[in-house]
Amino acid sequence: MLIGTSVIAQNSDNLAWRNKACAVALTYDDGLNVHLDQVVPALDSLGLKGTFYIPGNSSVLFQRMSGWKAIAANGHELGNHTLYHPCAGNRPGREWVNPDHDLSDYSVNQIVDEIRVANTLLKAVDGKDARTIAYTCGDTAAGDQSFTERIKDDFISARGVYSRFNKVENTNIWNVGAFMVSGQSGDELIELVKKAQEQKAFLVFLFHGVGGEHSINVSLEAHSQLLHYLKDHEKDIWVAPFIEITSYISDKQVSR
Repeated sequence: MLIGTSVIAQNSDNLAWRNKACAVALTYDDGLNVHLDQVVPALDSLGLKGTFYIPGNSSVLFQRMSGWKAIAANGHELGNHTLYHPCAGNRPGREWVNPDHDLSDYSVNQIVDEIRVANTLLKAVDGKDARTIAYTCGDTAAGDQSFTERIKDDFISARGVYSRFNKVENTNIWNVGAFMVSGQSGDELIELVKKAQEQKAFLVFLFHGVGGEHSINVSLEAHSQLLHYLKDHEKDIWVAPFIEITSYISDKQVSR
């Protein structure tokens, strides 16, 4: 009986990610030119799809709206990254936060209103109702009050910034863990994927600049090396937009 139980558990693990060892979402923050110029062509060349979290006040969204429309029509996800990208300025190392967009001075109503306006803007771009959000700077509170409960009817799920591997049974879809990418080599990024494969987990990459345009950056070479590893191992790795994988997790959690 013990052997039978072990086999059942092992088979259950193997089936967790649509018969693949793990799941990977490639997410890109802040709506940069490099995302359209470098990232999307690299993804498309390998048949991979990414998730792009775009603040409503992004100049690149305004200047290149047709480009964002085109990538959404081609299967990439456009996600909510608020209207003005506010962050809590009362935390250590946050001296750079614009006082006009200091989330520690916002009310819950204010951030919820801005998030919903950003949703309206994104729907005008891609025509979609279902959406996910990435918390700016990982912050989930306005002042000292959480706003997560207030936005649950507006989104499928939310991405955080804490580095963790996510399992179907214990993922908090309202603060999904993600690994920030800043200066790692291709080998280091691939090592994270290998760990996700070993742990039968969901791995979220959090990119900003790719080959430049942001202080949080990774080289084009490292990014390309990661993408090619994912493509070369697609029989074992489910690569999909964040919304697709988290919707799958939600369905699995409900059915348990």
